[in-house]
Amino acid sequence: MQSDSQTQKVYSVSTLTIEIQKSLEARFDFIWVEGEISNFSAPASGHYYMVLKDSKAQIKAVMFRVQARLIRFRPENGMHVLVQGRLSVYAPRGEYQIILDYMEPMGVGALALAFEQLKKKLTAQGVFDQAKKRPLPFLPQKVAVITSPTGAAIRDFLKVVRRRFANIEIIIVPVRVQGDEACNDMVMALEVVNRELEADVIVLTRGGGSLEDLWAFNQEKLALAIRRSAIPVVSAVGHEIDWTISDLAADLRAPTPSAAAEILVKEKEVLIERLSELNARLISGMHLRMNTHFSDLEGMVSRLKDPKRRIADTWMAVDDIHLRLISIIQRIVRDGYVRADALRQTLIAYSPANVIAVMGQRLSFVQASLVRGISGRQQAMKSAVLALEKRLSDLSPFSILRRGYSITRRLPEMQVVRAVKDVEVGDQVQVLLAEGEIRCSVEEKYEHPDTEPDKPR
Repeated sequence: MQSDSQTQKVYSVSTLTIEIQKSLEARFDFIWVEGEISNFSAPASGHYYMVLKDSKAQIKAVMFRVQARLIRFRPENGMHVLVQGRLSVYAPRGEYQIILDYMEPMGVGALALAFEQLKKKLTAQGVFDQAKKRPLPFLPQKVAVITSPTGAAIRDFLKVVRRRFANIEIIIVPVRVQGDEACNDMVMALEVVNRELEADVIVLTRGGGSLEDLWAFNQEKLALAIRRSAIPVVSAVGHEIDWTISDLAADLRAPTPSAAAEILVKEKEVLIERLSELNARLISGMHLRMNTHFSDLEGMVSRLKDPKRRIADTWMAVDDIHLRLISIIQRIVRDGYVRADALRQTLIAYSPANVIAVMGQRLSFVQASLVRGISGRQQAMKSAVLALEKRLSDLSPFSILRRGYSITRRLPEMQVVRAVKDVEVGDQVQVLLAEGEIRCSVEEKYEHPDTEPDKPR
């Protein structure tokens, strides 16, 4: 085994990884891969990391920030894509991956997908809300047109304006309307018009083209700039079937540049005819109104009575009201006196002094009754106590002893002696008398036949 190992080359891990890397990158330097995106992440660095998979396998992929900026849509998990890149080995982890240069969604164009994603995002932010749309002025005196000065859109717009109302002031703000810098040009133009030009309305327009040609009008920056504008904005981009993000964000969308001119500028002849018609109707209406007022005035004059008679009637009515008012006031005053007298009598009856006097009498009566009741109760209780004391004295053993009896107890147990059998000759006993006690020694004991046993004598 040692001889075999000496004849064969031994690789280190890094050397073997480098060799694998060289082989893979040399063979797969330009490949197309179709798969489904999963584990997609976009950290602050701007790089895109993901896994491409199908039903049987998966492979890691990365798209660096420079290439990620070039794709129009944002990758999402579950999206089926076609990518182009080169195979590479990341040596620190020993993993192979695809470094992506290009990506497009399968089944739908990248620009169409990017349009729908941005439309969904701005809708959620409320950029397209109808409540935020501003009305256009009826007849604007100054219109700022942001467009290419050499395009067909401005020629069509000016032709319609000159035909309908030639004396409206048109200010052309030249910008690029196609290419990578076109969006920035239009955003800056909107800011300039709002800051420096006193325009009544802004028209953002260009002619038709493909989705790629109109892509500058599908940028988030332009939509937000339109919503920031203090001047109403009309978007007229492309043909009637073309819809852009700027159309959705603008205060009004015109299908073509010519239609924008027709919407903004009314025909001068039509306005003059309309004004003449309104003037004639106004004069006729005023004459009719004046004739009606004259007729009403004549009728009022005919029905007008002599002012002196009207004044005399009024004076009489005033006198009648005066007399009735005096009578009512006198009655109210009399009723007031009666009510006041009744209240005075009631107040005297319920005067605090009277109430206190009555309550004082009641208190004296209750106090006397209470003293009598307590005295009687005390006498009764005193008699009961004396009776109890007498009964207690009669029942006291000392009372019996004072009648000549005594109590004998055997020592040292202090057992009461009730019969002769309770003591023996020689026992010490204590004799308790009514006054004092004596101690004795039993010398003899006798039993009397006429006494009952176990009964004290």
